[in-house]
Amino acid sequence: MVVGTSSGGLDALRTLAGNLTADFPAPICAVIHTATDSPGLIHEIIGRVTSLTVVAPRHAAKLEPGTMYFAPPDNHLVVEPTRVRPTKGPKENRFRPAIDPLFRTAAQAFGPAAIGVILTGNLDDGTAGLGAIKQLGGTTIVQDPRDALYPAMPQSALGHVDVDYCLPLDKIPPLLVDLTRQPVGPWAGPVPPIVDTEARIAREEYPMEAGLEHIAKPSAFSCPDCHGVLLQMTDQGRVRFRCHTGHAYSTDSLLAAYGDQIEGSLWNAIRSLEETGLFLDALTRHVKAAHHETDPAPLELRAADARKDAARLRAIVSERNSLIPTGSAEK
Repeated sequence: MVVGTSSGGLDALRTLAGNLTADFPAPICAVIHTATDSPGLIHEIIGRVTSLTVVAPRHAAKLEPGTMYFAPPDNHLVVEPTRVRPTKGPKENRFRPAIDPLFRTAAQAFGPAAIGVILTGNLDDGTAGLGAIKQLGGTTIVQDPRDALYPAMPQSALGHVDVDYCLPLDKIPPLLVDLTRQPVGPWAGPVPPIVDTEARIAREEYPMEAGLEHIAKPSAFSCPDCHGVLLQMTDQGRVRFRCHTGHAYSTDSLLAAYGDQIEGSLWNAIRSLEETGLFLDALTRHVKAAHHETDPAPLELRAADARKDAARLRAIVSERNSLIPTGSAEK
């Protein structure tokens, strides 16, 4: 079983894990978006409310039933047939850990025996991975958006994947217990090239050697992380992007990244204009004190112009709307 969540996810994970017991007959791997410098205490927090064994493996660990595995900070969590391990693969949808690599590798390794669960969160990380689980015969579950503190991630999954179950959070744990008692359907392979390639990238293979050029074509856009060319792919009807170094974006996450770049550039321009005004003020004082024959008015005028331009940019920053529309960018 693999679980993905973001904003509002800590409380959701408490509820999920708190309603599963130590004899749960399957391993559970979970990703919650965290900052790179997170202290890595998620597993300890969840461990206080559940009888499951909860760990954040620093190295490869054997998959055991009744155990919940969390990605350590700044690591993806990838699943292999008998083990789970953290990797430093490239960020996906602006995060490491990201949900898609976990789900994609679970789909590749376990096919119809994989169960994917998307909980509360913003944007759309997890949608592509949940689609891979569905594509390979696994079971897909999404928290009802009306029940989610942040509904965007569940809504995206529902909008792009033929989800098997959409339930309120408190109904998901008993469903999971029931699903582990049911026979597994037939393998739906072979693994699609796009799933295989992206799973290999998450396992730290060089993207071009993993086959990126065979599943994507160069686009006109650049990677917000490394500024390389983004390659565009179509995955089950959805457009996504990867660069040669492996950074991956959905349309929503790419818009969010470009939005951050725009705001950062505007603030840099504001800082430069304000520093220019301060420098001109200092230069004006120097001219008045030491060069009485020089007219300081032009310097004062330029300083005033710089402050006016900075004020205009501040107004743009405060008034501009997000590039992300309500719901998915593809709708």
